[in-house]
Amino acid sequence: MSDTIGPYQRGFREFTEAYEAFGFADIHADAIPFLPAPPGLVLDVGAGSGRDAAWFAARGFEVIAVEPASAMRGEAARLHPHPAIRWLDDRLPALAVVHRLGLAFDLVWLSGVWMHVPSEERRRAMRRLATLLKPGGRMVLTLRHGPAPPDRPMWPVDAHEVERLGLEFGLALRMATERREDRGGRPDVRWQTVVLDLPEDGSGALPLLRGVILRQEKAATYKLALLRAIARIADASANVAREAGDDVELPLGLVALNWIRLFKPLIERGLPQMPERLGMKPAFVTEAFAALAPLAPFDLRLGAQFAAEAGEALRQALGDAAKTIAQMPARHLTYANDVPVFPAVYGRLAPRRATFALTEETLWDYGTLRVPLPVWQALMRMGAWIEPMLIAEWVRLTRGYAERAGRIVAADEVLSALRWTEPERDTAFVRSLAEQRLAGGAAIRCVWSGRRLAPGVLDIDHCLPFSAWACNDLWNLLPAHRTLNQREKRERLVAAATLAAAKDAILAWWDEAYLNAGDAMRLRFAEEARTSLPIAKDRAPDLEDVFAGVEFRRLRLRQEADLREWAGPRGAG
Repeated sequence: MSDTIGPYQRGFREFTEAYEAFGFADIHADAIPFLPAPPGLVLDVGAGSGRDAAWFAARGFEVIAVEPASAMRGEAARLHPHPAIRWLDDRLPALAVVHRLGLAFDLVWLSGVWMHVPSEERRRAMRRLATLLKPGGRMVLTLRHGPAPPDRPMWPVDAHEVERLGLEFGLALRMATERREDRGGRPDVRWQTVVLDLPEDGSGALPLLRGVILRQEKAATYKLALLRAIARIADASANVAREAGDDVELPLGLVALNWIRLFKPLIERGLPQMPERLGMKPAFVTEAFAALAPLAPFDLRLGAQFAAEAGEALRQALGDAAKTIAQMPARHLTYANDVPVFPAVYGRLAPRRATFALTEETLWDYGTLRVPLPVWQALMRMGAWIEPMLIAEWVRLTRGYAERAGRIVAADEVLSALRWTEPERDTAFVRSLAEQRLAGGAAIRCVWSGRRLAPGVLDIDHCLPFSAWACNDLWNLLPAHRTLNQREKRERLVAAATLAAAKDAILAWWDEAYLNAGDAMRLRFAEEARTSLPIAKDRAPDLEDVFAGVEFRRLRLRQEADLREWAGPRGAG
């Protein structure tokens, strides 16, 4: 494979000097009239020296700046240390790290990048880029025409090729300029600006989901349960997903775990999930499933541990549910050509252990389920709109099955059983840790104001507000002054600059309270962070990784929830 990154890594100083010699308006005058108005979220792919990212940030945009050459990325971050810019090591055609964030962008910006993507990889690259746009979003590419320098691999570009690839993935050509001369004075180099729009849901994911929910034939509520089980993973545990070409792959055991949580209240209340006249009961309702009766739905969550009979029953019940999913809804929920949308492969029962723990590793034992990337992105970004449609259809089906059996079931009864049980707001465990540290003479300070905390004013704050995202993970629980937390921050979303200013204090708390509190606490902290935050999973996360994950999760929450932002403490000190 040709090395398109090495030249920029080795020559980062020269390239940076060349890029910074011209202002954004000088280089991109043709594109400026087509840029969205701030505020918004910009993805700058191949961000180079950071000149363009800084221009966007200065005008009120939040920017994810992707640059695969580490030396160039470091120099850019040094030159443009704006709190609205977040730097990532990622590259086309996969952009795997960006996709893991679950964000949708108002603008995808590629300045002088497309010629570095080999021709055979451009279709995949365009598909990836298109799935990152919001409906109504815009993509801008500047194309370099002319011979490649001897030390930098490049491939010919063509605006018509860009237009054709864009159309394939729902993007419409808005504008393509004539070729302009090179600002650096190179006589054989010309530049062209191409603008593409995503007028609607260009991936086709929402029409597909609407069709499955409202129109596909259903002999039971299984298809709805499968979709909702996947949607819950996309909302709360998206980082378990693995890249698999144009799909993501999920642990079938986790899908089965959510499946059991969804069906448990319905089955226990005797609400029919298929026509009773068939004389059948759901295939997964086995002795093992029945043995889970003493457990509340929320007990069945990632990280929970079960001993003796409860652990063995859950191990078996997950296998029964995983088999049912793979053999029935995953096989029969199809496109128009009868190809499964969510192909699943059953693996095996997880090994029997004295204590059965719902870890990610254990849940992969049960097999895999694949989700098309556009559908996954739609579920991540628009789950709050998709899930009510699923629930409404589920209520309709359940009441219809009951009516056929001569029963009248109220809609509220079904709705109550379908309610997803979120964790209770719980800071007691972390509060006890903090109080033990205070009793031992340790100094604890408010992460937001720096004020030293005493027992009477100690509060435990959810960094990302619990009311918008029910998360009691250790990384999300921070010491704060009670007055500041309850009167100032309350349920507001911490602003990017305020979070950045508190970074050292947050990292110090994580290190002192969690990482130095023994192996079990350290493992819990890492497992929770790896599951709920968009961070790399091929190694144990360090604190810098976790903090970057919090920043990206804050961005996603900002997109999904209409929250007021909190700009920091008044009179901190």
